Amino acid sequence: MHIDILTLFPDMLSGMFNTSILKRAQEKEKLSCNLIDFREYAANKHKKVDDYPYGGGAGMVLAAQPIFDAVEAVTNEQQERPRIILMCPQGELYTQKKAEELAKEDHLVFICGHYEGYDERIREHLVTDEISIGDYVLTGGELGAAVVVDSVVRLLPDVLGNTASAPEDSFSTGLLEHPHYTRPADFRGMKVPDVLLSGNHAHIENWRRRESFRRTYNRRGELFYNLDLSEEDQILLDEIKKNQD
Repeated sequence: MHIDILTLFPDMLSGMFNTSILKRAQEKEKLSCNLIDFREYAANKHKKVDDYPYGGGAGMVLAAQPIFDAVEAVTNEQQERPRIILMCPQGELYTQKKAEELAKEDHLVFICGHYEGYDERIREHLVTDEISIGDYVLTGGELGAAVVVDSVVRLLPDVLGNTASAPEDSFSTGLLEHPHYTRPADFRGMKVPDVLLSGNHAHIENWRRRESFRRTYNRRGELFYNLDLSEEDQILLDEIKKNQD
């Protein structure tokens, strides 16, 4: 996968590509990335990328020209148009399902804005996706893009050390993940559940699924509305509800 990020502040993002999973992905040649200061594409001599909004109002609006030219510069040699993602509080609320969808792409382009907003022609004629990471407003799109990039890259084949890690994550199955424990088995009188020490893998998997259901019901019960539960799963959920009530 290749990722281009258009931003006025490349230094905000450069560090994350040199650490942890993103660094490992590049070392394994699963990822290449490019941070682009779209101010360099401004056609005016002062490299100005924003202007006052037509009709008046507070704040400044990012102009179409620098962003259009920057996107065209990174995509003009491609036969197929890549996914061009606008980080925006008005966008689609980001989910694990969206991360899995984007992880199938070969090329992603992120546009990170600042100021009051974008010229609407950028939304209407340039981008393919608008994404929000939550119902709140950030100073700019860089932090949101960092969240999306991290969640996508970790899903690329062979990036994580354990191939089972990503499929078992919270939300990948539609449920929250079960609890985890490690050594020692008894820490200050707080003990690991006996089933995890039993060596019986069938019992362990049953416990983990039950705990995943229990945690999801207690913390994010609305997630069950989107799941197609088997008869066995429905019985398990009904039992958890009964015991909780």
